[in-house]
Amino acid sequence: MRPRHLLLLLLLLALPARAAELDPRAIAFRLPEQIPWGPVTASGNQQAVLVGDPAKPGFYAVMVRWLPGHMSRPHFHPNDRFITVLSGTWWMGNGPEFKPEETVPMPAGSFVTHFARGVHYDGAKEDPTVLLIVGEGPATSTPVERR
Repeated sequence: MRPRHLLLLLLLLALPARAAELDPRAIAFRLPEQIPWGPVTASGNQQAVLVGDPAKPGFYAVMVRWLPGHMSRPHFHPNDRFITVLSGTWWMGNGPEFKPEETVPMPAGSFVTHFARGVHYDGAKEDPTVLLIVGEGPATSTPVERR
């Protein structure tokens, strides 16, 4: 290879690669820093609505971030919910009595179904935990009265 060709090749390799642009009619995306996280609730979690509106009828997808040391109290939902643990460990229990010491760990990569009207409680213990939850709205939560 001639020195001039080698120099041209090295210059081309040194140029920053330009990423292809995606057609928004074909693909929609959000990078992690563009995920619309809401404020931390009194329950110690945050929600980011990705698709749909969980307060209305129809399909929705949300991410929920549980802060360490926060757990929900026994409650149920009117519809099935499908949950993937994206990071951390999510702890779950079921039944009307809140017993956090008896919760079962679900590590990242776990998939869980909460069946409609099934009483449960859940949250994070030592580590922050991020979940992807999909289902049919409205995604209300009904607390279970203590007995």
